[in-house]
Amino acid sequence: MSDGVTVKKAVRSKADSAGRSKETASRRAHNRLPQLLDQAAQVFAKHGYAAASVRDIVRPIGMLPGSLYYHFQTKEDLLAAVYREGVQRISANVDAAIEAADGPWQRLEAACVAHLSSVLDRTDYSSVVIRIRPSDAPDAAAELSVLRNAYEARFDKLVAELPLDASVNRRDLRLLLMGAMNWSQTWYREGGELEPEEIARRFVGLLKLNSIENKGGS
Repeated sequence: MSDGVTVKKAVRSKADSAGRSKETASRRAHNRLPQLLDQAAQVFAKHGYAAASVRDIVRPIGMLPGSLYYHFQTKEDLLAAVYREGVQRISANVDAAIEAADGPWQRLEAACVAHLSSVLDRTDYSSVVIRIRPSDAPDAAAELSVLRNAYEARFDKLVAELPLDASVNRRDLRLLLMGAMNWSQTWYREGGELEPEEIARRFVGLLKLNSIENKGGS
């Protein structure tokens, strides 16, 4: 009888130990997720999506290529996670800036300053959001487009609130503004004549000046 009890206890102890080992391994893997995302952002920002290999991403942080699939089923899923994190970071900056501003032009300017400052700080995450297009990763294109469109909807709303002449195509205006700000990442040089904040204010100032001229000429 006692032998049976002893065996049961041993089996239970072994099962408990195995359970704890799995839990520890799961916790350890989960704790590595931020490190994996940071490294993936760095590699995607430097090499683009197509040229980035799983080995390039995991090797510097001491992981095996197969370890990636504990967290993500595909490289596209990893890209989507990095992209999502980048959009969330930029969105948080822009939303805080909008909240602190009064008036339609002031809100647009605050949003543009926050956006351009985020873009031109050239973090790996912001570079991924700006440089990698949804079409670069066909299997992730739908999700990347949803993330990008949800972010840019803020600027649709801000432009819609501007006191502009009825003849102004607000969609084109928003596309022009976003294109100008995002393209600035290719020519901006840190330490140059203008800081990101001033560049953003000048973009908005030109839009405002143009709207005043349109009203005056109508």
